[in-house]
This record gives sequence, structure tokens and C-alpha cells, in this order.
Amino acid sequence: MDALPEALPDAIDVEKHVICTYYTRLPPFLNVRDLARGAAVEQSTGTWTLVPGETPAVRRRHVAKVIGIYETPQYEFSLPSDLERRHYIIQIAFPWENFGQQIPMLLSTVIGNISLGPIKCLDMRFPRSWLKGFKGPKFGIKGLRKLLGIKERPFVNNMIKPCVYTSAKMGADLCYKAAVGGADIIKDDELLADASFNTLEERIPLFMEAIDRADSEKGEKTLLTINITDSVPKLFENAERALELGTNGLMINFMAVGYSAFRHVCEDPSINVPVLAHMDITGAISYAPNIGISTNIVIGKLPRICGSDITVFPAPYGKAPMLKERFLMMAHDMVMPLHHIEQTAPMPSGGISPGHVEEVIDDLGPDIVIGTGAGIHAHPDGPTAGARAFRQAIDAKMNGISLKKAAAEHDELKKAMDSWGSGKTGFDL
Repeated sequence: MDALPEALPDAIDVEKHVICTYYTRLPPFLNVRDLARGAAVEQSTGTWTLVPGETPAVRRRHVAKVIGIYETPQYEFSLPSDLERRHYIIQIAFPWENFGQQIPMLLSTVIGNISLGPIKCLDMRFPRSWLKGFKGPKFGIKGLRKLLGIKERPFVNNMIKPCVYTSAKMGADLCYKAAVGGADIIKDDELLADASFNTLEERIPLFMEAIDRADSEKGEKTLLTINITDSVPKLFENAERALELGTNGLMINFMAVGYSAFRHVCEDPSINVPVLAHMDITGAISYAPNIGISTNIVIGKLPRICGSDITVFPAPYGKAPMLKERFLMMAHDMVMPLHHIEQTAPMPSGGISPGHVEEVIDDLGPDIVIGTGAGIHAHPDGPTAGARAFRQAIDAKMNGISLKKAAAEHDELKKAMDSWGSGKTGFDL
């Protein structure tokens, strides 16, 4: 019996398995148990037909096991005559010995070939034994607060706009104006990294000079997360160059380079600055309702496990087409206890203006990084006023003062609220 591709959940050694939860919908004439068992075999020891080497001994050690099939709604006595699809939640336990303590073979195993069918991976339950192979964030929320000297309030992150621009000098000027106005973190846009017309060698010294000048004037510290996204091994070369050039933070489009490359940078002992993970292209994997992998895994759990200190994710307040419950679940998976893995700072982003600050903090609490681009740079009085407006909104919320009342006392916040209110904005990330 222990060589079969199924088991009671009670009989599984949870420390030896990663347990995945899936959703699928099937025509009534298909046998879901046969399909689930076939998927378990396909993703562990076998293929579409039995081969001589797939012995009972091999299966006992390596076969994945279906540990739960749950239909919703759960029909007990008969099926409706007009029923076109039956909906199932399936759980499969994969021996993590098969793929080891790494992400590429984990994904190849738990969603590989079966991703060709109508199935979506909703969650992955990682045992402590598997997580021990990962270091997680070096800084996380607590480390960022210590590094920047911010005890309680949310951080403000500003993305330089326009997204792609030729003059590093112009970008540095915008960086200075946002930082001196109160932005805590300045980051490159995800669309600009080490471009031939705006290299790291040009950008970083100018930006750090601007940040040093702003910090001396405002009496606060500012973090620069410079985009080093590139091919392998250029990614690692960029990280080394960026640190030598003086940056105090890094940024990577983690899905574009892959989890393994992203993890390599985060866990590198020579890299002792925060690393920001940008969500670029995750929607291609996550957004379809019936296939792919859920956003709470792709954006919430996996970057955190790999070492992300800050993870950008789509917010439902501005331009991002995101259900609030999905948004909240991603943030939940970034901060809830996960054995030794530290919290990742959630960074909601996508058309956020000062008028959204109350709702963002109500939804996520203060242990967040509020991401804004045009919400600072498009302020009627410029980026410095835009950054001040965000800080005024945050201070008001933290002190229990309504934004309407605060706007009556602060011209920068008033002009931001007059321009954009608290509704959807349509800004760029």
C-alpha cells in the first residue's frame, strides 16, 4: 500500500513532504481520482504508462501521494442533469528529497507537466526541514527600521519617473527632490537597469551624491535600490559593481531572472544591503483563474524564502486590476510567522496617491513600504512637495487625524488631494 500514489493525510510525514493544494474543474464523466493519481505519478516516478524501472521500491521512496480530493459543492447522491463541470480541491504530497532545497526543481515538480491541463496551484505547505535550506531576508521589516531609524510609521518608496530616461543627471535631480521631501527609499523603475545610455557607472555616483545632500538637509537616511536585473552572470557582476560604486540597496525583477538567481544574490554573504524584489511578469503566471500558480505563492512566499527584504506587489487602490482579498493574502504571506524566515516588507504599488494612505494603512498596518511614482513626481508643485504630501498623509494617519483635516493644514497634501482625491488614479507604477 505504501507504494501507491495516494495516502491518508494523517499517514504522511509532513517533515518529508511539500504539500500542494490545487484547484481543477472537470467534465462530470472524468474520474478525478484517476486523474489526481496520474498527476502524482507523472510529477514524481512515472509517465503515461508503467516502465520496468518504476519498481515498488522506487515508488515507496519517491512517489508523490494524493492525500485529499474535495469536491465543492460536494454531491452525495446524484448529479444535476445540466451539470457541465465539477469543481475539486486536490492535495498532493511530494517527497522533497526528490527536488532538494531549491526553487527551480520544486516548481518543475509540483506544477511542471500538469500545468498543461486545467489546474491551478493554490498553495504550497513547506515543512521546517525544507525551509532550513534557505536563509530568508537579511533585513526584512525589523532590519529596515533599524537601518533607516524609522520606528513605527510606514516607509515611503519613490520610483523615478519617467520610467526610462537618457540623462542620469536628470534622474539624480529627481532623486534629490523626492528624497529631500521625505521619501525614505528611492528605486529605479523596473524598466531601467544597466542601459547603454544610462549605465550603473553614470547613475549610481550621481544618485548617491544627491541622496547624501538630501540626507544632510532633512536629517534622515535614504536608501537607494538600484536595478541590477540582467542575464546570468551579468546579474552578479552588476551587484558587485553597484556596491563598489556606492549604492546602499539593490533591486531585481525576480521573475525575469528566476528565483534561483535572485536567491543567489540575496544569500551572497558579500552583499550586506537590502534587496528589493519587483513583481514584473508575475501576472503571466498567476492571473488566470484556472491555471498557473497563485499570487500568494509567486509573489508572497517564494521571494520571501529566497531573501527579499522588500517585495513590490500590485495594490487595488490605483491602476492595478487586483482583487483586494488577493492583495491582502499576498501581504499576509510576506509577514506571517514562517519558522526562521524573517518577514519581508510588503510594498503595495500601482497608482497610489496620498489620498490612498488611510486605506493602505487600514488594510496592511504600518509595517509596509508605500510605493509611489507619479504620485510624487506629478504633484503640481513638483517631487519635493509630492514627497511631503505623502509624509503629511502618513503622519496624519499615525496620529489619528483625518486626511481631510490634515489637508486643511498642509498645502502640499491639499494640492495632492485636490488633484487626485482618494479614488482611482491611473498613474504609472
